[in-house]
Amino acid sequence: MTRIDTEALRERLAPLVADLYPGRADDVVAGLLDLAARWAPRLHSLEHERPDEGTAYLITYGDAFRRAGETPLHTLAAVLREHVRDAVTDVHLLPIYPWTSDDGFGVVDHRQVNPELGSWADVADLRADHALALDFVANHVSSSSAWFRAWLARDPRYAGYFLEPGPDFDTSRVVRPRVSPLVHEYARPDGTVARAWTTFGADQVDVDPSTPAVLLDLTDVLLGYLARGATTVRLDAIGFLWKQSGTTCIHLPQTHTVVRLWRVLVDTLAPGTLLLTETNVPHADNITYFGDGSDEANMVYQFALPPLVLHAFVTGRATVLARWAAGIGPVSPTATWFNFLASHDGIGIRPTEGLLTDEDRALLVERTLARGGRVSMATRPDGSESVYELNTNYLDALVDPADPDPDAAAVTHGLAAHAILLSMVGVPAIYYHSLLGSGQDRAGMEASGIPRRINRETLDADRLAAELRTSARRSGMLEGLRHLLAVRRTLPGFSPFAAQEVEQLDERALVLRRAAGTPDEVVAAVNVSGEPVHLPALGGTDVLTGTRHDDGLRLAPHGYAWLVR
Repeated sequence: MTRIDTEALRERLAPLVADLYPGRADDVVAGLLDLAARWAPRLHSLEHERPDEGTAYLITYGDAFRRAGETPLHTLAAVLREHVRDAVTDVHLLPIYPWTSDDGFGVVDHRQVNPELGSWADVADLRADHALALDFVANHVSSSSAWFRAWLARDPRYAGYFLEPGPDFDTSRVVRPRVSPLVHEYARPDGTVARAWTTFGADQVDVDPSTPAVLLDLTDVLLGYLARGATTVRLDAIGFLWKQSGTTCIHLPQTHTVVRLWRVLVDTLAPGTLLLTETNVPHADNITYFGDGSDEANMVYQFALPPLVLHAFVTGRATVLARWAAGIGPVSPTATWFNFLASHDGIGIRPTEGLLTDEDRALLVERTLARGGRVSMATRPDGSESVYELNTNYLDALVDPADPDPDAAAVTHGLAAHAILLSMVGVPAIYYHSLLGSGQDRAGMEASGIPRRINRETLDADRLAAELRTSARRSGMLEGLRHLLAVRRTLPGFSPFAAQEVEQLDERALVLRRAAGTPDEVVAAVNVSGEPVHLPALGGTDVLTGTRHDDGLRLAPHGYAWLVR
């Protein structure tokens, strides 16, 4: 049970709340303190547990695996125990709540587990073996949610819960990731029509936290996830949370203040719990969610990494990736990067703004389409459209369509790409389809008409077990990543808080020196090309193979090594 110093907490919350709600701060602070007092008996400190070189996340849906007669969450726990075991320390569950759209992100009820997936008891079963990351879809709810239906019915309890912009609300600068209308109309029970703000589409209606009751409800949801055992909470699409006329309505100061407010509550009530912000935007905007390194997110998604790694493999040159990585280093003793390559979404292109040229981006689009993927668009403030993301399986995108053995290449290229992921400063996160060597689910994409479904296939657990015995692609990825992760756990130089330096020795190779100049130093070298590379300046023992390199490091095409002295 967590004990709280109410007055100390009040002092930390008061200035933040005053920034959000001038003239109404006292009542809102009182409401937040009531929530803290209510949840504190069910929360526990994790202050001695922080990410280290052994930390690795698995990103998965609650129904990633199915078996007849079992709830999907129960099957997920069984698959992890049978095949994944201790390869990862944390499991990030994508939204497990009742939903109506977007494969979980059109949330009907934030506080319940979708009965088609299982129950909170099944979630607790997962926690027996792994730390737990839960998704908090704070920005919006389903148009079928109780909150929105009550708002449409003019229930005074939900007055102001959703934004109905009037003619004087200037939306000319709004930035968003979709081409659908910004505002949709909905029928009220009394026969009138309501208009509501919808950043992501008609079924995902944005809440309006400028109404204090909304902030209190959202905070209650957040603290409830901590009580359910979440050691990480992902703040989905958090950049869009606050709207203000005449602005971009993304990354507003009020949004950052809300994140700081939640950080105060989490640090007070469950120290050691991590807040992870998800903002698929240009790198310079993305990193603002670290705040001063101690007051906002504990982890920020490294959205530039997936497209830059893909670019390196498509071109056979690591020049752009290396130049960008040279500017990435430790953040603070309590904040670091959340590194990933593949996820439930596509490969974001907006994070490459200022990093890749239009010609570079065109190469990635060409590769995606050539491998049977799709390209999703977004609307710019001027009304034009631009590429928002590439919808593809990451392993397939790494491989040239002309390769005579694409499955074998998917393993060699995939492990090399993940060697980069596991070498970068920060905490690594691996998508379940990458860990298990899955390919494109074109049938699922075409049947649903949803481009992102190409990388969201639900796997039959028993068939998967058989394929892990017979498929070189599946077994090669799983065993290769298990080995990389096991070795990584033994190397303190890969701490999320250890320094990172880049050595540009050959444009075909990314060379990262971690914890340079210390006894923990590790040199990671990855060949992103199909040509052999000799790096005479590098030597030492490759801890992945036990091989000693005294006359320079020789890397096979798409080879990699972790060197220690």
